[in-house]
Amino acid sequence: MASGKDRKVSRYPSNLNNINIGMVFFAVMAIYIIISVVTYIKKDHMVGYQVMNGSLSSNNIYTAVALRTEEIVTSDTAGYVNYFATEGGRVAVGNLVYTVDESGQLLEYLKSQGSEEVALSDEDLTELRTQIVNFDSSFDRTNFRPVYDFKVSLDGTVHKLSNNSILNNIKTLNENSGTLQSINYRYSGGTGIVVYSTDGYEDLTLQQMNMSLMDENAYEKTQLINNNLVKSGDPVYKLCTSEEWSVVINENDPDKVKVLEDLEYVKVRFIKNQDESWGKVSTFTNDEGDTFVQLTFTNSMLTFCRDRFLNIELITEDEKGLKIPVSSIVYKNFYLVPKSYIIKNNDGTTGVLRVKYDEQGNETSEFVDIEVYSENETEYYVDEEVLRSGDLLILTDSNSRFTVSKSDSLIGVYNINKGYADFRQITVLYQNDEYAIVKPNTNYGLNVYDYIVLDSKTVEQDN
Repeated sequence: MASGKDRKVSRYPSNLNNINIGMVFFAVMAIYIIISVVTYIKKDHMVGYQVMNGSLSSNNIYTAVALRTEEIVTSDTAGYVNYFATEGGRVAVGNLVYTVDESGQLLEYLKSQGSEEVALSDEDLTELRTQIVNFDSSFDRTNFRPVYDFKVSLDGTVHKLSNNSILNNIKTLNENSGTLQSINYRYSGGTGIVVYSTDGYEDLTLQQMNMSLMDENAYEKTQLINNNLVKSGDPVYKLCTSEEWSVVINENDPDKVKVLEDLEYVKVRFIKNQDESWGKVSTFTNDEGDTFVQLTFTNSMLTFCRDRFLNIELITEDEKGLKIPVSSIVYKNFYLVPKSYIIKNNDGTTGVLRVKYDEQGNETSEFVDIEVYSENETEYYVDEEVLRSGDLLILTDSNSRFTVSKSDSLIGVYNINKGYADFRQITVLYQNDEYAIVKPNTNYGLNVYDYIVLDSKTVEQDN
């Protein structure tokens, strides 16, 4: 057995001696790049917005009930009704509006003729096209009810156009066949706009308004269908006999009601087609304490004769200027420097003389370039990042000194025309939740087509 003196212990080489410096450097760089990329992705970046001319109105959008002078015409005999007047069209006294077929034989004749081609005139095609375009322009995907009204209305128009082709030959049909003698012609007894529906609101006045009548979800309209069987006394059409009409909104804010009453006349924008008209203001408060505002017009009734509920916007303020998003607006602090201390050089640069001390403590001066962002009668607004509180400024050709300390804030946006964020003062004329209208052509302000930062909060993060 070997003695303990013959045993040898060898040190195993440490792995640290085999580490490659290049690998360490590569690992550190890889970690740095990953951190930089993650930080960049998470950072909010500046997004530009081009300034354009525009306008804003107060956010006064309401659902209104339309009131008109409406006369319901009822049938004096039973039978099948066939319409020949265009819904939404004007008729005069003595114009044919509909026929009543007591025996139903005209209906059978129309069915028998349904397979024949009916040629439509250019005027007929224009009527159909206009009806489709008007529906398409006002269609709201969140409200499907008008689709059914459009379907019924379009179906009635098609039947009416088809019936007109029969009407042109009705005399010949009567001469050749006594089976069509049971057709009764009904003519308009007055002048007005024809509407083929009823809803119970025909005799409604401002003094009868209540909140249940403003509920569009509970609203029911009866469409009067072409070729439908009616009894004596049933409604067959409605005649709007006056061009004067009104819309009624509910507004229980006394301050807003007072503003509208003081204005007497208010500009109204109809959301359906963006038409605008001036309405005369009148108000009424019912026993429940609900206040209703009526806006009366003397035109445009024909356009909305088939609508009972309308979305409208009251334009009590209509400012025009440069339109910018509210998110771009920022308040920024500046130092106020007396105008006499600002030096304007011939090369267009602007600056101040600031007191400076050398290494030996001797007082000298230095010229500091500055940019002026606004002014009042005696002072200029200077960026806080250029000067510091407590700086001593020198008045040229004088021993006077001014200590920088006074500050004030300006409202503005960051202009990025030059590739970096540069503050520009603005004067806000009006704003809502999303956009503001600012005064154009101001000193130190914005111009049309300037590019600004969309979100002012991203400037500090990116700079």
